[in-house]
Amino acid sequence: MARKLWHLFGVLTLIVIYHNVSHAMAFQLITFVTGLCIVLDILRRHSLIINQALMSVFHPIMREHERNSLTGTTYLLSGAFIIIFLFPKLIVTLSLLFLAIADPLAGYVGTLYGRDKIVGNKSLQGFVTAFVCCTIIAVVYYLINNLMTDRILIVSIASGLIGAFAELIPIFKLDDNFTFPIISAAGLWVLFYLFGGF
Repeated sequence: MARKLWHLFGVLTLIVIYHNVSHAMAFQLITFVTGLCIVLDILRRHSLIINQALMSVFHPIMREHERNSLTGTTYLLSGAFIIIFLFPKLIVTLSLLFLAIADPLAGYVGTLYGRDKIVGNKSLQGFVTAFVCCTIIAVVYYLINNLMTDRILIVSIASGLIGAFAELIPIFKLDDNFTFPIISAAGLWVLFYLFGGF
């Protein structure tokens, strides 16, 4: 639960900062923070003292396998870095909202109630949760921003499917904190292009 809350509030904080600074400043900040996390992860792998110190502070939000590998936070920030660099603000924000809310909620439901596995350890219950959550987020987002409101049902359902499949699909053995926002943003970019969201 601590990890899920860290994920939720961490990404929401990222969204708030992203919306209150210029794109150039946002890109500089995400570059700095991502770079810092990568450096700390490299240092952890080469220094037992640094690793133990960081693990003692962050152990409630870290998994055991992250003791000797990149953390989920580093993957998440790297994914955010890529989408901020590549995609327009409307798509970045919606992708990050999917990542902040749908991803941890789907993981939570999948862990507790995920009896029907469909891809690896991902379950049908988690997939449906991600779909419903992303669809609701999309409806609210499109209405608030007056985007594609004349076809809101179809674009919201399509957005929900994009978010759900982004959460489901494994890309090699990459962490889904990295792949989720990138797949979401790419899918949403196609959706916006096809349905006149730009």
